[in-house]
Amino acid sequence: MPIRLRKLIGAVALITLVIVWALVAMALAQTMLTSVSGWAAAIYYVVAGLGWVLPAMPLVRWMSKAD
Repeated sequence: MPIRLRKLIGAVALITLVIVWALVAMALAQTMLTSVSGWAAAIYYVVAGLGWVLPAMPLVRWMSKAD
């Protein structure tokens, strides 16, 4: 598969991943974080905000490998 096609597929997949991740994180926050302290909510938002990086790493690695 040519690198240009891999990058196109990977970019669409990354955008989809981030959108879905954000929607799921917001839905979980609205159901779980209604009665917790501010520190617990802040920790959740930091983990949820950075959590999409782990599933994205193999995708980026696949996108950038040579032809």
